[in-house]
Amino acid sequence: MEEASVARRVLEAFERAGVRKAFGLPGVHNLAFWRDAGPGTPEIVGVRHEQTAVYAADGLARATGGLGVALTTTGPGAANAAGAFGEAAAAGSPVVLVASEVSTALRRPGTVRGILHESRDQAGIFAPLAKAVYRPRTAAEAGAAVGDAVLTALSWPRGPVYVDIPTNVLTEPLPPIEVSAPTRRSPGLGQVDRLAALLGEGVGTVIWAGGGVVQSGAEPELVALAERLDAPVVTTYAARGSMPPGHPLHVGLPPHEPEVAELIEKTGLLLALGTGFDGMMTRNWRMPLPGRLAVVNCAEEDLAKNLTPDVAVLGDVRTVLTELLGLLTPRPAGAAEGLGALREATRGRLRADPRTAEAMRFLASVESALGEDTVVVCDMAIPGYWYGGYGRVAGGRLLQYPVGWGTLGYALPASVGPAADGRPTLVISGDGGLMFALGEFMTLAERRLPVTVLVLDDGGYGMLRYDQEVAGDPIRGTDLRNPEWERLGEAFGVPATVVDGVGEALAGALAEALSDPGPRLVVGRAALLPPKTTSPRWFE
Repeated sequence: MEEASVARRVLEAFERAGVRKAFGLPGVHNLAFWRDAGPGTPEIVGVRHEQTAVYAADGLARATGGLGVALTTTGPGAANAAGAFGEAAAAGSPVVLVASEVSTALRRPGTVRGILHESRDQAGIFAPLAKAVYRPRTAAEAGAAVGDAVLTALSWPRGPVYVDIPTNVLTEPLPPIEVSAPTRRSPGLGQVDRLAALLGEGVGTVIWAGGGVVQSGAEPELVALAERLDAPVVTTYAARGSMPPGHPLHVGLPPHEPEVAELIEKTGLLLALGTGFDGMMTRNWRMPLPGRLAVVNCAEEDLAKNLTPDVAVLGDVRTVLTELLGLLTPRPAGAAEGLGALREATRGRLRADPRTAEAMRFLASVESALGEDTVVVCDMAIPGYWYGGYGRVAGGRLLQYPVGWGTLGYALPASVGPAADGRPTLVISGDGGLMFALGEFMTLAERRLPVTVLVLDDGGYGMLRYDQEVAGDPIRGTDLRNPEWERLGEAFGVPATVVDGVGEALAGALAEALSDPGPRLVVGRAALLPPKTTSPRWFE
């Protein structure tokens, strides 16, 4: 057997797990990955900040359903990745972060000696966030840890995994690493029968589809279930696109809007699939609920941690729905007509309200320019809130919205992931959050990635400014000086277009930019009112 280093074997293991692009930043302790990369290993896409390495891996995982891989160096390199790692944890993204650690030949147990990049417990930074943490200290331990990390990250319920490997161990010889196929959780005996019995009572049902539907690949089963039950489907942010946008049973609006809230409250049963009922979707658990609740989830902690169900099924959503569909008889159709009227009444109200009319024009402009396969990556910004909750999403995995942990500055670095996989990508950002990762424009330019960056420039942190206004506080710290956008684009070699407003000029600029196979910057000067999905407007 040909001898190879731990670094080489780690990369080969990721290749066998289906990874074609990894994301990383070289440092003095992890250069072995760059030295030993080549045929039979993923290409390492170099980025300009360690946080981007994990954001991009997360973005790739969300867009493809496969494993995302990030590589960082020791100490501050690893610590820089923690914020992005937390976002991957909140979203249940299958990401493996491999960081180097200081040499075992220099380390002394129980003390920090002052080795370059040394921390008392580097892995401890990630322990509260990770699905699993591995601290191998020999070549054999490193091989076993990476094999376990891949399996753990990809098995349901999914989540990010952290591994650190000492720099001297990375260069030691190691046989190939075994990589196992991920596992799904099957429901316990009789659980699906109890759910079928409840649904068989014929009570009116609304389906609440969460991110577990997309993670499980259960979009076809969701559509079939909705049609079998004649049930409207409300999707969480993570599940947007799991119902075809034109499907007559797709609500297509968030539950924060009063018409949708009333629909949910007045139904007989809420059937929740792959969701934990987080605070942002439920208005901190103050949304109105029907009398009965049924829950399907592959994470035991998510079955009843926020709301208590009448029936709970512990299992992978796709597995459960496949079994459930075989036990149900079709209900008479009839819900679609009323649902269509609800959609039109709600959107008509938003278009007619002078406070939200501009936001609806913004959505129309973006939607008119998007291709059917464009991945939309929203930031935690007012335009992102509008598109994340209300914009048209053509299919599962075509929207990314970091509301799980709420990481401002997510969109630009995360877009590197799907774009590196060749997917046309639109970033929707505000002017404040864009500055968190401005250096990644160079990554886009170097690799000619198909990313159009859309920025709505309202001169600051518009959401926080609105929070201050609602509270009656002075406006402090939220107004920002912004760059000259055309010159910024020129500096990075990225063509930039600046327009006023969010109407036809913005739609035209976006359409032109998205037709370009390389990176583009489009800036619209406009300020939008936040939508009702934001907490200051929950109970207006």
